[in-house]
Amino acid sequence: MIERIRKKYAMTEKGAKDYVAAVFWSVLVNISKMLPVGVLATALSGIVEALTNGTDPRAGLTRFLVAGVLALAALFVTFLIQYKALYEATYRESANRRIRLAEVLRQLPLSFFGNRDLTDLTTTIMGDTETLEKAFSHFYPAMHGALISTALISAGMLLYDWRMAMALLWVVPASLLMVYLSRRMEKRHIKKGLVTRRAATDAMQEALECAPEIKACNQKARYIADLNRRLDEAEQDTIRGELFTGSVVTAAQSFLKLGIATTVLTGVTLMSRGDLSLIPFLMFLIAATRVYDPIGSMFANMAAVFACEVRIERMQEIENEKRMTGMTEYDPDGYDIRFEHVTFAYREKEDVLRDVSFTAKQGQVTALVGPSGGGKSTAAKLAARFWDPAEGTVRLGGVDVSTVDGEALLKNYAIVFQDVVLFADSVMENIRLGKRDATDEEVLAAAKAAQCDAFVSRLPEGYHTLIGENGSRLSGGERQRISIARAILKDAPVILLDEATASLDVENETAVQAALADSVVLISTAAIWETFSEISSEIFLAADAAAAAEATDRCAARMCVPVCGLLLKKRSSAVKKSWS
Repeated sequence: MIERIRKKYAMTEKGAKDYVAAVFWSVLVNISKMLPVGVLATALSGIVEALTNGTDPRAGLTRFLVAGVLALAALFVTFLIQYKALYEATYRESANRRIRLAEVLRQLPLSFFGNRDLTDLTTTIMGDTETLEKAFSHFYPAMHGALISTALISAGMLLYDWRMAMALLWVVPASLLMVYLSRRMEKRHIKKGLVTRRAATDAMQEALECAPEIKACNQKARYIADLNRRLDEAEQDTIRGELFTGSVVTAAQSFLKLGIATTVLTGVTLMSRGDLSLIPFLMFLIAATRVYDPIGSMFANMAAVFACEVRIERMQEIENEKRMTGMTEYDPDGYDIRFEHVTFAYREKEDVLRDVSFTAKQGQVTALVGPSGGGKSTAAKLAARFWDPAEGTVRLGGVDVSTVDGEALLKNYAIVFQDVVLFADSVMENIRLGKRDATDEEVLAAAKAAQCDAFVSRLPEGYHTLIGENGSRLSGGERQRISIARAILKDAPVILLDEATASLDVENETAVQAALADSVVLISTAAIWETFSEISSEIFLAADAAAAAEATDRCAARMCVPVCGLLLKKRSSAVKKSWS
């Protein structure tokens, strides 16, 4: 049962066990609510019997008062235990759920993120988890507790007087069926609402991020009109969903009230025939108010329950994605990076690389060059196992990288991307991300090698200056140099540069290249190779056969050789080193 609950509600094993405990105490709370009803019914029965026999009705009053106090005490204790079993456990599970999702996302390939809307992922990690936190602290245990406790109380009523019990309880399964039949339509409204709200959020974020470009192109009116349209759609879908939910819930709750009428009619009929006394009749009337309350509250929360089912499905979809796993420890024979007949496509039948083979040798600088869209960045990222190739093998020191855990593999890589990502922290801490235990002296040495000193010295607080979200207070070249400093600080044997010096001037570029020259393997990408110095080998990547043929003509004077859609050119290295 624990395993089934864990899978159904995307919980941890501990969370599933805590959930069972929460439902158990919710059942006890609902049953405890019936204890005062039982005490009251027993007291009334004793008073009527005393009056009928002509005895003093106050004789057993103390006993009933004590029973009433004990019933209230039992109710308080069960409420207290339920609170701890429910809320505290739910908040722990919510934290564990976020950690588990983050761990799953860490192991997913980049293709997953490329095919998913990042706003949707953020909503799943933050919004959906927060919604489930409220659901499992307020709705789900109460719902299951209401169903179980109602079933137990109903069994007791049926044993006491099946006729009155049937008159009171027949509306419960009928109203539950009414709500259940609306489930599919309700979920359809919820999913549509999520889509339109996400579209409105995306449009708003785009308008904010691209405000300068929108104004420069005189497109303000069009963007505002589109944003208003998306907001109106989201509003209308929300209203339609709420209207449908409200109609179903109100109808089900109103239908429950018919049970009181049938209980009164049945009780009066039985009393008129002498088959039922007054006290049991009153007891059933009082019980009706207590039995219907948990069910009515459950109906009020059914919309939230259905919404949570959609969110759980979204979460399970992420958890069921194929993960990039492998060996956490491996021993490469050197650091040669070898591509063996590699084919890769972001979309089916649209190959970016086709049957590509080359070797980036240890102790050499390898440049991947070619036109935009030729697959240079893709090849660099395949080398670091950001994706797995559709065909062929990528090896590091003879080890197939697809068999190595991504985190373990990247310990040997330092990477500088085209699009630099910085954090809203100081320059010092942004560089220290390359090596978390690095001393300030090591950070400063890496920054100096990456030519950061010149611009950092002009900042108000030097290396302790906060640079804003994604380095918004810095220029493109300054941001790029901080990213390069991270790579230098990491001191990994393999460095991948994805057009990393595109924003640097010639003087700084030359100094940075010299600082990176001590890498065991250096792979760099660029649209043209004339900007590179100290290159051991150049590999030309072409997007298609026509581009490869054109490149062959252009490179004829350089004695380039076409190899499987590549042009491979070797020249002696300007840097002479011995590598172990």
